[in-house]
Amino acid sequence: MSNQNPTAIASFFLILTNVALVLSKSTIEPCSNSDNCNALLGYTLYTDLKVSEVGSLFNVDPVSVLTVNAIDISYPDVENHILPSQLFLKIPVTCSCVDGIRKSVSTHYKTRPSDTLASIANQVYSGLVSADQLREANGIQDPDVLDVGVSLLVPLPCTCFNGTDNSLPAVYLSYVVKEVDTLAGIAARYRTTLTDLMNVNAMGSTAIKAADILAVPLPACAANFPRYASDHALIVPNGSYAITASHCVQCSCGPGNQNLYCMPASLAVSCSSMQCRNSNLMLGNVSMQQSSAGCNVTSCGYGGFVNGTIITTLSTSLQPRCPGPQQFPPLIAPPSSVIRDLASAPAPAPESDGAGSTTPKSSLVPSTGSLPGVPPASGPSGSISDASSLMNSLPTFPMAFILCSFVKFMMSISF
Repeated sequence: MSNQNPTAIASFFLILTNVALVLSKSTIEPCSNSDNCNALLGYTLYTDLKVSEVGSLFNVDPVSVLTVNAIDISYPDVENHILPSQLFLKIPVTCSCVDGIRKSVSTHYKTRPSDTLASIANQVYSGLVSADQLREANGIQDPDVLDVGVSLLVPLPCTCFNGTDNSLPAVYLSYVVKEVDTLAGIAARYRTTLTDLMNVNAMGSTAIKAADILAVPLPACAANFPRYASDHALIVPNGSYAITASHCVQCSCGPGNQNLYCMPASLAVSCSSMQCRNSNLMLGNVSMQQSSAGCNVTSCGYGGFVNGTIITTLSTSLQPRCPGPQQFPPLIAPPSSVIRDLASAPAPAPESDGAGSTTPKSSLVPSTGSLPGVPPASGPSGSISDASSLMNSLPTFPMAFILCSFVKFMMSISF
């Protein structure tokens, strides 16, 4: 037998590198119906982008990107505000059932000069999709030939799990694991437990690695609107806001409770009436009257958006004591920089204790993302079945084929 060939050794490490890429995991939720849900993506900006550019990148309303991240939308020309590179944002998406699994398929990307499938997946979309998934979704035969100006479907990971976590309303965030992350750290950041994260992602151990994509449950306030309302599936993560009814209504969740509260939005321009019928109360207004029996509370609430009309509901109740002023999640100013000390950690979850602000306030954002100069981790390859976080397999080159080819190659050069 001859001495070991350096080429064989190099090939061996190349194969090991390819095998290592297969080990990225992503939690997949099987489905069998056509229902949609609202979900979130954890996204790290790969470069400075306007708010409107972020919205365009994911085909979502840019204002909804601001509200779900509790960023103040009352700032002048806020949609043209430039967000800094490496900022971590939650992106709201519609999660659909496609080919038996949950995914978001409303995003399209127009290719530019010097784009590759790998750069689109790993940099532009921060590892939320893989080059193989882009190739499969768009039927690309030769990934080395990518014409400029082509519109690519970008399948993005999401989960619904019936909009609940431990029988309580929840919205799920698809989070791309970074090198510095631990499962305990992610659980602490998003105010959940290791047990909950492991159960949701069907994990047998706490081991995670960069580029894994986890489903992280966030407590939320869920709407109870009739199904014929266009926003009947509205669900707002605790500590944040949502804009609805053609930018006429803004709803918030928390802090300290999971009761949805809606009021006229600051962007409201041409809207239908928001006054409750047979009352002088407007949407979001509450009147209270103390009596010997307790406090009579009358409120004008939001009942959904139906055929261009804002539905209001008048409710009365007798409570032991009159409630205090409405508490709002604190707002932050549109961010212009990233705090580098936190750049490698996930964005903190909204505060969920009893403290809150009665008037929105602004501050510098403690935003997070990858370390500057380090490209985002690549996403998973291929797909997996069952609601579990399992090893992904290469779609066209199964592991057995790789190993078999390697053995044959080694035998051919050994004699």
